[in-house]
Amino acid sequence: MQPNGAGSSSHAQATARTQAPKRSARAKAVAQTLVVALAAAGGSFGATWCLSASPARATETDASPFANLSIFARALSQIEASHVEPPDQDRLVYGAIRGMVETLDPHSSFLDPEEYRILEDDTTGAFAGIGVEIDVRDGWLIVHGVIPGGPAERAGVRAGDRFLALGNRSARDLRLSEAVRIMRGEPGSPVTVRIRREGVEDAVELTITREIIHVDAVETRVLPDRAVYVRIRSFQETATDEVRRALDAAVASTRDAGGVSGVILDLRGNPGGLLDEAVRISDEFLPSGVIVSTRGRDGVVLSEARAQGPGTRPDWPVVVLVDYYSASASEIVAGALQDHHRAVIVGTTTWGKGSVQNLIELPDGSALKLTVARYFTPSGRTIQARGIEPDVRVEQLDAETARRLGQEQPVLSEAMLEGHLEAAGGERALELARDAMRQGAAQPDEASFPDDYQARMAHQVLRGLAALRSSR
Repeated sequence: MQPNGAGSSSHAQATARTQAPKRSARAKAVAQTLVVALAAAGGSFGATWCLSASPARATETDASPFANLSIFARALSQIEASHVEPPDQDRLVYGAIRGMVETLDPHSSFLDPEEYRILEDDTTGAFAGIGVEIDVRDGWLIVHGVIPGGPAERAGVRAGDRFLALGNRSARDLRLSEAVRIMRGEPGSPVTVRIRREGVEDAVELTITREIIHVDAVETRVLPDRAVYVRIRSFQETATDEVRRALDAAVASTRDAGGVSGVILDLRGNPGGLLDEAVRISDEFLPSGVIVSTRGRDGVVLSEARAQGPGTRPDWPVVVLVDYYSASASEIVAGALQDHHRAVIVGTTTWGKGSVQNLIELPDGSALKLTVARYFTPSGRTIQARGIEPDVRVEQLDAETARRLGQEQPVLSEAMLEGHLEAAGGERALELARDAMRQGAAQPDEASFPDDYQARMAHQVLRGLAALRSSR
């Protein structure tokens, strides 16, 4: 799939000898904008298009944000007049905006109409691709998550893999939107990728067939001890409704057996999504207080999202599972529940993506994704570049080791829960937790999580919290 304007570029080259280049309507609009901007800055459009100029003296008008537009206008004039081939006006305009935005921060970007359409597909949960979620770190495209049952998972792609090449393009310093464009395509069409995997000496080359990807935001099941396991894969626009339906169904199915005993909220591999969905899901478990705040320039508070009392779920014990690939909206939920002492966080330190992007749609269907603020947890902690630290640190193990340790019935150290439980009731709480964890270890959970060590440990923590609650 070609970027917008790429198809018309070859046509312009073919007719360059017989006709002068014509400006597109978009280019004319840009030129008109430059006239207005330069007039506001005290300059003149005619001088901007001049081919030579004397060195400018510093004046008070130099502070104007429009002053440097004269440089842009002159560069555009030179390109139109002198480039060996008639330029594609749309590509010039889009390229200029893209380059400007990319000087800001890694998460701000310009999206042409096709890229914006792809982003909208992501938030609704259906698209044609290979089934991976990606992010950029240190110039490399990293697999943030693999959609279960998708073509990438079947081909053996794993979270943490680093792309070296996509198709015939090097993945180093490749724009995220361009990488997504390459991976998307017609269902049934192949794309070849080359990846580097930690612990594997040689690069791995895979050919993956694109297909329609349906992303179910939420996976849920009720465990034998009436604990509810809820995995949120992405905070797309249906996530809260799916979580609510899942919890309502669990309440109904466990009512005669004693009710829900607790909740495991699994946010591992969840790259984020819509802020509103993160706030609404946090609100399910919090009766009051701040969920997240955003701060702009100079630390000025721009907004606060607060929990509302009506509709709050019962005070069930809650464990939140996170890992290195839990980011953005996932970190907002984990940070809010942690700061309000509403949940114990289990797993590893999260990604650390705590910046706020606004989508600003432009008249031609393109858009700016612009970082306008940073997220802060209820206690005032910044998420950006730091992430959320777990209360109980548990590294994931491979399936074989997880099964072996399951047979050995490992027991979590009470020290892992010490901070949380001391706040809940001092030495007595710690003693109760010891007993609960011993009891949990005596009931191995291989049936529920045979290959998932982190989830098994989260379940054991939940049992300890439930025992503590019932003893009060």
